[in-house]
Amino acid sequence: MGLSQRSRRYAPIALLGVAGIALAGCGAPGAPGGGSGGGGGGDATVTIYGTIVDSEAELLQESWKDWADENGITIKYEGSQDFETQLGTRAQGGNPPDIAIFPQPGLFADFAKRDFLKPAPEEVEKNANEYWTEDWVNYGTVDDTFYGAPLMANVKGWIWYSPAKFAEWGVEVPKTLDEMQALTDTIQAKTGTPAWCAGFESGTATGWPGTDWVEDYVLRQAGPDVYDQWVTNEIPFTDPQIKTAFDSVGEILLNPANVNAGFGDVRSINSTAFGDVAPALAGGTCALTHQASFLSGFFPEGTNIAEDGDVWAFMLPGESADDKAVTGAGEIVGAFSDSEATQKVLAYLSSPEWANSRVSLGGVTSANNGLDPANAKDPILQETIKILQDPDTTFRFDASDLMPGAVGAGTFWKGIVAWVNGTSTDEVLTQIETGWPSS
Repeated sequence: MGLSQRSRRYAPIALLGVAGIALAGCGAPGAPGGGSGGGGGGDATVTIYGTIVDSEAELLQESWKDWADENGITIKYEGSQDFETQLGTRAQGGNPPDIAIFPQPGLFADFAKRDFLKPAPEEVEKNANEYWTEDWVNYGTVDDTFYGAPLMANVKGWIWYSPAKFAEWGVEVPKTLDEMQALTDTIQAKTGTPAWCAGFESGTATGWPGTDWVEDYVLRQAGPDVYDQWVTNEIPFTDPQIKTAFDSVGEILLNPANVNAGFGDVRSINSTAFGDVAPALAGGTCALTHQASFLSGFFPEGTNIAEDGDVWAFMLPGESADDKAVTGAGEIVGAFSDSEATQKVLAYLSSPEWANSRVSLGGVTSANNGLDPANAKDPILQETIKILQDPDTTFRFDASDLMPGAVGAGTFWKGIVAWVNGTSTDEVLTQIETGWPSS
């Protein structure tokens, strides 16, 4: 998509279907050849390829440096924004990396089904079963074979607000979706202005924040089974349950009484950059916004993000106060090599030791339940880790990342933009559904 790694982590990455992995004719490989991991001796080298670039790539390399030095393994990492295309080219050409960090379970599964990936070593499977929930282990399992453990993770669906404003208005954090709608109405009545601000602009990926809204509502209203069927098109976008989610989101996003505080009318949502809502919320012109934990990086310098600070966030509630379903994203680690050194690196990356090392460097979280939340510098990231580690949490991967790219990063994004611009829900749902491959 040509996005920076920062934006790629925020927005869904286009999922290439089996026919769209671009296994040949797509240009020169973007990294040195794989398969270089030898035995566990001091000269062993393991190559890792992923989408993580720039400063985040530097932190990734720092996270494993001491361990690699102690174990006599040289880890060569390369990040690329053309990961999906280049990895397919290299795998087909017999020149893959030893390890790849996949940002989507669907793409990971495509490579496993084509026999490019090696089944995970026993120690990796043991770590996954011990330190991750069943939902996460399932994302690394293809046709009943476990191929890879998760790496990092994030949770979406945070509703950001000002604790001081809530106290001023005499309102509390809602525990159900109905209470959140009542909260919206109360704030609008007390202030005379829309309670919500939203920004869906993200360059060529404009529309993705709207897909996050819909995904959250499908999971909370229809449940995880329907969500899973929707992801595979067993339940189409035109199904009444999906329309219900759109209509519920529309009660907020398409109602000019509720949006777009500080920016304009409903259509201004499409022209407002997704990160621009943060300063508006911190400045008091917006009361509520829906966005993942990374929004903390967009608030003005000096903003106190805390439960009693300038801004804080609560998780989008469900139909009842007992609901603990969340959407999110993350990475799955797969191996093209089964060398001894590669297996050692895989085991380390699946361990609590690595998770604590990386999270302590800042900016990310993991679902590894051996991770100490206190190692996260950001309080919202600490809360995110607690949600991910909670055995009662029902976690589902971002739906648009699981769908074929023609839908998840194509007609779904475009449909959201058209919907905000005034196209009817029925017409939008029909248009989105046309993106599904015929076979």
